[in-house]
Order: sequence, then structure tokens, then C-alpha cells
Amino acid sequence: MALAEPWHVRSRSRECAATHRAFLDGETIVTALYPDPQSSGYLRRDICLEAWSDLPGDAESPFSFWQTTFVAPADADHPHPVEKLSPEEILHRLIAEDDDHTENTRYILAVMLERKKLLRETDSQRTPNGILRVYEHRKTGEVYLIRDPDIPLAQVEAFQNEVITLLENNGRTPEPARPQETLPDVPETAATPAS
Repeated sequence: MALAEPWHVRSRSRECAATHRAFLDGETIVTALYPDPQSSGYLRRDICLEAWSDLPGDAESPFSFWQTTFVAPADADHPHPVEKLSPEEILHRLIAEDDDHTENTRYILAVMLERKKLLRETDSQRTPNGILRVYEHRKTGEVYLIRDPDIPLAQVEAFQNEVITLLENNGRTPEPARPQETLPDVPETAATPAS
């Protein structure tokens, strides 16, 4: 069952949501997720430490928050062609598509990327639909909300194989091979003796 919330939250801001001051490269900031009153999803706010400590006590409580380091994005004026999708690009695409049948695969990919130190789990919250894990991309600051499907140990290998298939096929599940057409059986005729 997919969550009603959007799976992907916008990338890290370049300025403080409270003061509108541009962040400095390497600055420690607070990233907070707040319930979005316009949808069933979440809003991201990146706030400098000074502004975070100055928030009034009656301010809205975030769903989740953590400290992170602002890394100034590299200015890439020219996109480079991508021959093969990386695991993080596949995860990004699966989250955007939000198909129910990819929920377990998304979770396996997120755990794999966490082990490769590309994502870090910043929080986990229990919701009516299960445990929601909050991952942040270490370089870009993108936030991903991934439901932990609590995969039974006996099924983990099958989903790992599905991830391997996706990685080998540029993020797509290959079409099943069609059986080769066979000629219809031709009844054998008895040989007739020559006259």
C-alpha cells in the first residue's frame, strides 16, 4: 500500500527559510519537514542555526528535523549524457512514478545507497501506514520519504534480484521473452508403396 504523502521532497535550499540569508559552503544548518496544509505531503525548510535557536516556543512543530552541512552545488552549465542510470537515478525515478509494486524495491535501493554512504537516514517516524524512513542525499541534500515495508527475510533475496535486474536494464524491468513460434504439427502420412 502506497502512502498518500509524496515520496520526494524538494532539494536543499540555497538560503535560510527564516532570514533569507544565503548559506555558506560548509555551514551547519537545520533541515526540517513540516506537514503541508495544502496537501497530504510535507514541506521542507532549511534554516540557519541562529534562526533555528531563535524560533519562538509556540512555533509549529516539525514532523522531522536534523542538522546537516550545506554543500554549495556545483554549477554545471552543460549536462553530460547519461549512458546508464545509476542506482540513485533509478530510485529517484521509482519515487517519482510511485507505483505500489515498486515499494519494496525502493526500500532495498535506499538501504543499498545508505550502505554506499550516498544516503543517510536522518529520522524514522511511525505513521498509520507503517514506519516512514527519512533519507537525505549526502551531496545534494535531497530528501526521500521511504516506507519501510518490513520485508520478511525469506523474500529479501527476491527483491535484491529485482534491483539487480533494474540496474542491468537501465532502470526498467525487461519484457518477458516471447516463446518462439512453432510450426503446427503436420500429421505423418503413411508411405504408400510404389506401383
